[in-house]
Amino acid sequence: MTNIHLSLKDVSLVLPDGRTLFSGLNDQFDVRPTGLVGRNGVGKSLLARILAGLDQPTSGQSLCSGRVHYLAQHTGHDSGATVADLAGIGHILDALTRIELGGTQATDFEIVGEHWDIRQQLQLELERCQLGHLDAATPIGVLSGGEAMRVSLAGALLSDADFLILDEPSNHLDRPSRQALIEQLKHWRRGLLVISHDRPLLATMERIVELTPNGLHSYGGNYSFYAEAKALEQQNAKQKLEALKLERKRQDLAMRKQHERAERRKARGNRQSKNANQAKILLDRQKERSEVSAGALQKSFSASRAQLNKQVHIAAQQVNDDAHIALHDIPAPSMPKGYVVELEELQLPYVTGATGRINLALSGEQRIGVLGPNGCGKSTLLRVLSGQLSPLSGKCQVTTKVAYLDQQLRSLKANQTVLEQIKSANRFGREGDLRMRLAQLGLDEQTITVPSKVLSGGERLKAALACLIYADTPPKLLLLDEPNNHLDLPSLQALEQMLRNYAGALVVVSHDDSFLDRLALTGRLQATAHGWQLEAL
Repeated sequence: MTNIHLSLKDVSLVLPDGRTLFSGLNDQFDVRPTGLVGRNGVGKSLLARILAGLDQPTSGQSLCSGRVHYLAQHTGHDSGATVADLAGIGHILDALTRIELGGTQATDFEIVGEHWDIRQQLQLELERCQLGHLDAATPIGVLSGGEAMRVSLAGALLSDADFLILDEPSNHLDRPSRQALIEQLKHWRRGLLVISHDRPLLATMERIVELTPNGLHSYGGNYSFYAEAKALEQQNAKQKLEALKLERKRQDLAMRKQHERAERRKARGNRQSKNANQAKILLDRQKERSEVSAGALQKSFSASRAQLNKQVHIAAQQVNDDAHIALHDIPAPSMPKGYVVELEELQLPYVTGATGRINLALSGEQRIGVLGPNGCGKSTLLRVLSGQLSPLSGKCQVTTKVAYLDQQLRSLKANQTVLEQIKSANRFGREGDLRMRLAQLGLDEQTITVPSKVLSGGERLKAALACLIYADTPPKLLLLDEPNNHLDLPSLQALEQMLRNYAGALVVVSHDDSFLDRLALTGRLQATAHGWQLEAL
């Protein structure tokens, strides 16, 4: 197809609760690899579903010149599903199997179409994704989160789609898989839209489009170009806001001076009228002309000030749309002397191979990044340190208060509101102060008073993090399992700043080198073919 594109024409979406999520969206997406960015909860995933034709907008049109393949953040499959189902070709393989067994149903031939070698293509793609140990019949229940995402990506790249829409495709992928994804997408020659906060992935895009409450804004370059343009926009917006505020202040001052002059003239006229010999009718006419003149001036000032107020409001919105997400620093805990973690010949459950056994000692000043491929035991190690899992053998001693944030955010109760949960975690904090801290995370009144299960992935992560770091007693050991997944870029930068300033012990799992490089780590714990190796930085 020579003119592949998706287009939005005056698209609006109103949520069931009556809130308008976005309105009047107009844009066109062509074969240029495009990254879609925006704050958590602004509606990126819902817009992607509209572009894919899976949901309808409240008003407006979404048009596509070809076939779209949409890969969601979370793919739901039953326990009996296979790798073929996850890759989106299970129905084709089923039809192919029936034909190979002698079936002659026309519908099976229609389903297979030109895909007679789809089984071989899937295996080849799995091998390219470093998943050669899997096959079409492998049950998805044995896959890790990263493996499941890579299988879904393999299916997306096998599709005959004219346009790929990928929603956070690099979440849960290890570093080699992230790099493999980037290389695979470089060879995709059709339309591509990637929703992501992954900076290395966004750096490979040719265009960045940002979704904000004020609409879609296009930037004709990669992430670096977008970041520079956004910084310049913010600088200009702040300067414009300050100039408008100054003009409004000047106008108010001029209005006060004019009012004071009018009052002085009025007082002088009253004094003169007492001593004047003019007829009362003439004096009344002078007074009436003075009042009319003062009223006209007041009306002119009021209209001008109303216009300035409107301009200030619009300028403030431009600044507030990019208002800094703030995470308050965790109060410095009093750290115990000696080691806070001691592991000796510890055998991790469910982990085989060299990384199944570990020796590790951490003091209260150490900040460790944990790296390794999917399935090497990184999450299992954190669960053992948090006390959620027991080791098979060996010594595990943790001598301090631990706060653990897992990938699934199990600490967040689905049917409770964020406000209820943070008040439960911080029983002595004032509700107003807690609301302020949540608001500074980008969690507004609407977000914190609904069940947490309805929130976006990024909103849920920020809520779970807030309940941990703003608890009554600050943790002395933070265990974070891929905390940067789902976070929008401003929130990610705020998290990096907060973790840099955190004075306790830190163990963080991440596949994002850019994120880890910004945490002022003291060491990296790497899973290797010879076991766990701690390298000082």
